[in-house]
Amino acid sequence: MIVVRSALFNLYFFAVTAMLSVLSVGFRLFAPRHILAIPMIWARWVLAGLRVICGIRFEVLGAERLPRAGAALIASRHQSAFDTVVWLALLPRCCYVVKQELARIPLFGGMMEPAGMIVVDRAAGAGAMRHLMGEAERAASEQRQIVIFPEGTRTASGRMGRLHPGIAAMAARTRLPIIPVITDSGRFWGRRAFRKTPGTIRISLLTPISPTGKRETLMAELAAALSTTLPDPVEKSGD
Repeated sequence: MIVVRSALFNLYFFAVTAMLSVLSVGFRLFAPRHILAIPMIWARWVLAGLRVICGIRFEVLGAERLPRAGAALIASRHQSAFDTVVWLALLPRCCYVVKQELARIPLFGGMMEPAGMIVVDRAAGAGAMRHLMGEAERAASEQRQIVIFPEGTRTASGRMGRLHPGIAAMAARTRLPIIPVITDSGRFWGRRAFRKTPGTIRISLLTPISPTGKRETLMAELAAALSTTLPDPVEKSGD
C-alpha cells in the first residue's frame, strides 16, 4: 500500500508542479511582483497531497520562534525534499538559498529568481560567496525570511554533514540572529527515496544564535544546536 500511495503522490506532485509552473509564466509577464504567491500555493498543495495521499503530517516545535514578519535567517537541517517545500507554507515571505541547478529546471526553475530566491552557483568559488552576501543583504532589506541548509545537501536521518561557513558570513552581513532548526523529515520521506511512510514530521526551532562575535564561535554554537536530537514523540493516550 505504501508503494501505491507513494506512486500516486508522485503523479500528483508532478501534475501540480507542471500546472503551476505554466501559470507562473503569466505572472512573470504581467504580475512579476506577485509571483511569490505561486510557489506558496504550490507548497500548500504539495503538503495537502502529502497528508491526504501518504498520511504524512507535520508539527512545529518552538513555534513561538517562527518569524511572523520582518527579516530573519533560518539555518535548517536537510534530510528530505520536504524541507524545501514546508518553509514556503510556514513563513510570510520565504527566501530559500538554492543551488543553480534548480534554476535550470524548465518552467519551474524560471520562478526562482523572479520570486526572490537566492540562486548560488557553487562552482563559482569566491564569486559565489560575494553573490550570496549581496543577495542576503538584498533579501534582508526586503524583509524576507532567508532559509539556508548549511550542510549544502540532504543527509541521511541520524547523520549531519559538514557545515559550510557561508551562514556565518550571512549573519555577519545582515546582522540577523540565526534560528537553528532540526527535523526528522528523513524518517518519513527519505533522501532520494521513492517510498513515503505515514507519520508526523517534527520541525523544531531552537534558541536563536547571536550574529556578533567570532565566526568560529558562531559555527561551533550552530553545529552544537543542529546536532541535538529531537525528544521522543509524546504518545497520546485515549480517554
